[in-house]
Amino acid sequence: MTVRILVADDQDVVRAGFVALLSTQPDLTVVGSAQDGAEAVRICRELRPDLVLMDVRMPVMNGIEATRNILAAAGGNGPRIVMLTTFDLDEYVYGALDAGASGFLLKDMGAESLFEAVRVVAAGDALLAPSVTRRLISEFTRLRPLANDTAAPLALLTQRETEILRLVAEGLSNAEVADLLVVGAETVKTHVSRILYKLGVRDRVQAVIVAYESGLVVRGTRH
Repeated sequence: MTVRILVADDQDVVRAGFVALLSTQPDLTVVGSAQDGAEAVRICRELRPDLVLMDVRMPVMNGIEATRNILAAAGGNGPRIVMLTTFDLDEYVYGALDAGASGFLLKDMGAESLFEAVRVVAAGDALLAPSVTRRLISEFTRLRPLANDTAAPLALLTQRETEILRLVAEGLSNAEVADLLVVGAETVKTHVSRILYKLGVRDRVQAVIVAYESGLVVRGTRH
């Protein structure tokens, strides 16, 4: 499967660098680039990419507002959006989580890390940069006011699905969950798909947020 990508960054050199790197891979195709959030929204509407690499800080419209607009316009069929940031605890990424971002990448990552991250998030199989994303989600849910019915979505899950969601929220990949539970990787993948459907979320990052907000996973704990 070829992943169709839009790169949005206001710095010409950075944007061109990402485009050049991604274009070296036969399974990754850059269908467009944008220099601000408003242009990213317009291009997404026209070209419908599978994934957007979105800079957080951009003129005209920042990456958070652009992310929110893109996903709202596309309903449940929008692209996965990965935020590009310079600092691993950037103050703006909490807003990006709330807007529906699927993960975060640091701009100074190596080429191979970039390729792997794009493939992983496009497939929806794992969180991006767990050392960054997991910490951000934990802090995000600490700062975000809890609703009265945060545990309600978990009631829809079976015991095994709840167990798998807990492990995913603790940072384990599908393969690691499969090894721990002594089941096949495809079985875990099927369970994760059902979890996303039952919780009404579009990817693993949003499912992990539910796990934290419901109290299924407590900040600072690991399996």
